Amino acid sequence: MEVQERRTYTAVIGLEFHVHLATTTKMFCGCRVTYGEPPNTHTCPVCLGHPGALPVTNEKAVELGVMAGLALNCDVAERVVFARKNYFYPDLPKGYQISQYDEPICTGGHLDVLTSEGRIRVGITRLHLEEDAAKNVHVGTSGRMHGSVGSLIDFNRGGTPLMEIVTEPDIPSPEAARATANQLKEILRAVGVSEADMEKGQLRCDANVSIRNPDGSFGTKTELKNMNSFRFVERGLVRELERQREILESGGRVEQTTLHYDPETDEVHELRSKEYAHDYRYFPEPDLLPLELSPAYVRELGAQLPELPDQMLARFTRQYGLSEYDAGVLTADRDLAAFYEAVAAEVDPKQASNWISGDLRALLNETGMDISDSRVTPGHMIELIELVGSGKVSRSAARTVLGKVFETGDSPSAVVEREGLASVGSDELSGVVDEAISANPDEAERVRNGDKKVVGFLVGQVMKATRGNADGGRVRELLMEKLGS
Repeated sequence: MEVQERRTYTAVIGLEFHVHLATTTKMFCGCRVTYGEPPNTHTCPVCLGHPGALPVTNEKAVELGVMAGLALNCDVAERVVFARKNYFYPDLPKGYQISQYDEPICTGGHLDVLTSEGRIRVGITRLHLEEDAAKNVHVGTSGRMHGSVGSLIDFNRGGTPLMEIVTEPDIPSPEAARATANQLKEILRAVGVSEADMEKGQLRCDANVSIRNPDGSFGTKTELKNMNSFRFVERGLVRELERQREILESGGRVEQTTLHYDPETDEVHELRSKEYAHDYRYFPEPDLLPLELSPAYVRELGAQLPELPDQMLARFTRQYGLSEYDAGVLTADRDLAAFYEAVAAEVDPKQASNWISGDLRALLNETGMDISDSRVTPGHMIELIELVGSGKVSRSAARTVLGKVFETGDSPSAVVEREGLASVGSDELSGVVDEAISANPDEAERVRNGDKKVVGFLVGQVMKATRGNADGGRVRELLMEKLGS
């Protein structure tokens, strides 16, 4: 019987990011940019699209766009033209969006992204500036258009300065897409371009995804829209790739369409057929002059860039002797990196990395907290690492101590004293080892006869008797001495 070879599928993923710029006023008017304030309280004739109201470009938004482009290794254009993107939707009162099309502010950059499978380079196709649309509020239990009984519009968001960043389809997996999104977010935050708070809608992500054909050409792409967390970006891409594989394996054809990922059902649903650029009838915005960005202006803004995540990663490996992976974990979050440096200045940098990127980060991930929200301070970590280094607390007991500090904010010393977690003294430990040998004569004899595998069992008995308050390495040494092995 002939066995049909299973086809190998390769994912092709590109991301589109919409980022609110950190300005105090809107893109083309003087209305204040706000979040969470009463609806329709920060509007004017310009951002409401009243006839005859003329836009004026926000200079700070242009500066931030240039700085973002430089941080992403882009080429900054000397001439930038705004364009009208025409489409009809209730959240767009003018009937068009002021954006950029064939002459955007930045093109041709790249991101170097550290993934679990190694470093990849993700190209940046373009970065352009535009205004955001208003916010649709769907009335009903679901909070979405589907199942709602009506929709309301809050124009406070309309006109907010928005930056769109489009990557090349260089991303090979959903996990790499999540890593790329995280890397971009940290760069934008480091530069001060945006707070990039997804809960506030300051950062939104769409994904274009297809499966490469056997001849190497791209398959038909679909677009996943408006995913509001990087975890959902990854999960949505996993589900969409599964859907496309099932279609192809059944002999079907993937249609170009726009999709929504529902995290509650872990499924993707079709929204509409995909639009093309010609559908928007772009043409130059007649009410705005082109921007002329001189090389001197660009150099001046470039000189203001802070240390970027890639530069910080390289410094951490050089200055602290960390592996690229460990340095990448710490520098992926700027606040965590600052926390680490405060600890590494006082204790062994590698021990600081092990504790912060391992045990402390695990506690943060379990609770969904950022380091800035944690009760654990750099002083707490320094004290804990010194307690372990001096032998006053065992490594295993120290993990318990860290958990209590994380919960209460108490000092490690106070937790050790209150919980009775101090290491067992040498004389007491020697006695506990003797008791373990006496209580387990068969296992002790096997060790004497050269069976080293049984030592772990005896170590476990001692650790159990001391409630984990003994140093495992020292326990092993005592056992081997007493059993003559």
